[in-house]
Amino acid sequence: MELEAKLHSIKKPIMVLGTSSGAGKSLTVTAICRILKNLGEEPIPFKGQNMSNNAWVDWEGGEMAYSQALQAFACGINPSSEMNPVLLKPQGNSISEVIHLGKSMGVTTAKSYYKDWFIPGWEVIKKSLNLIYKENPNCRLIIEGAGSPVEMNLIHRDLTNLRIAKYLKANCILVTDIERGGVFAQIIGTLELMKPEEKKLIKGIIINRFRGDLSLFKEGKNWIENKTQIPVIGIIPWLNDSFPPEDSLDLLEKKSRFKNPEIKVGIIKLPSISNFSDFDPLENEESILIEWIKESQNLIEYDFIILPGSKQTIKDQIFLEESGLSEDIREYSNNKGNIIGICGGLQMLGTTLEDPYFKEGSKNYSEQKINGIGLLPLKTTFSEKKLTRQINSESVWPCKSKINGFEIHNGQTELEGIKSALKIKTIFKDIDLGWYKENNEGGTIAGTYIHGIFENDRWRDQYINLIRKRKNLPILNKKSISYKKKRESIINNLANEFDKHLNLTSFF
Repeated sequence: MELEAKLHSIKKPIMVLGTSSGAGKSLTVTAICRILKNLGEEPIPFKGQNMSNNAWVDWEGGEMAYSQALQAFACGINPSSEMNPVLLKPQGNSISEVIHLGKSMGVTTAKSYYKDWFIPGWEVIKKSLNLIYKENPNCRLIIEGAGSPVEMNLIHRDLTNLRIAKYLKANCILVTDIERGGVFAQIIGTLELMKPEEKKLIKGIIINRFRGDLSLFKEGKNWIENKTQIPVIGIIPWLNDSFPPEDSLDLLEKKSRFKNPEIKVGIIKLPSISNFSDFDPLENEESILIEWIKESQNLIEYDFIILPGSKQTIKDQIFLEESGLSEDIREYSNNKGNIIGICGGLQMLGTTLEDPYFKEGSKNYSEQKINGIGLLPLKTTFSEKKLTRQINSESVWPCKSKINGFEIHNGQTELEGIKSALKIKTIFKDIDLGWYKENNEGGTIAGTYIHGIFENDRWRDQYINLIRKRKNLPILNKKSISYKKKRESIINNLANEFDKHLNLTSFF
């Protein structure tokens, strides 16, 4: 049966819309998911369309945005691509890869997207909703909008805001960020641009990121309610808990919360960086300071360097060469530096990159085969089909440990040359998941295809202790807090803070 025929019998969805991008929709949905889970409900997150290179791979091998995976964790359930049926992965120059229900469908320009992909996108959104309700008839969807719901030049082609709200007859919450200023204009302007039937769906307003004494906003709250006839259901204070950012623009705003770090980590800020949530576990290590490296410099001050994942590996390798960072990384290695590459970062550490199908940012024939940084004897060839899967393996370096994570890449990597096996060793029992090499003068160069490698607590601890030992720092014998438990703690703290200041009674 089509969903339209049974809307009267499903639990009323809650949808979180924002007056702008960055208003706090994602964290609000995460908090509501955990609050409802604690109340015994069956919440499921949903975002019809997301644009992000920070991806997750579900247990069926489907790609989805990491923010929806995080919201699923808040619900206490496994993430699934049905929760984010349309994912756009930017490749630069107004071009994006289109993911439908976890599978790559091709690429599109921004100009042609709504012409060619609007109808298929809406169909896959409806299909996902039907699948969710078929498998979870008693669930309550907690839906996240995108940007502003009243971008007037785009509203007729909206796939993920008011179209979904009207389709599901959802109870909507409008979130605004008071930290940005102009909070009254944000709210009134957004509501005034809605059609009457759309405005009726807005059942509550949340004022987000309020600093200071909440009682000082009493008159403001009354004015908003009198003007809009919509209750202000929450005034959420400024929250200091570290949390994964929604997009890579937030990366440079992240600051270390620890005053006396013993280890300094440099992460190369690639133009097409992807899966930057890989480094959240390191953000929670009290002994570590993370800095982002955007331009050529002497890297000797860093205890280890990370090359992250890339959506356009060829393009980013060309950037490293032209900027001088490739030479900086080679010089750092010669000076006993420690380097680890993840996915695209692994590929760039190799000797050769081949892009016969123009998948990874090569613009012409001369860029189809280029040199890598050349620190690992590895050759990568990019194929037409992408590999996406969950990983359960076991490491052999720097320790024996069970490993979980996921792969998401086009390239296939192999040893280059017969003598390579004498110079390089495998990190995992599954030999094609990662390699490492010890320099004669000290330091290691390692690379892995596993996203989420630092979420494996024992592996992370042993790698950090490897660095500590080389710095003559005492080995950390105290077992660190499990990152996944830490993530649960952050979600609980977030939900508790929201619950103190948010009245959801009228929504279910």
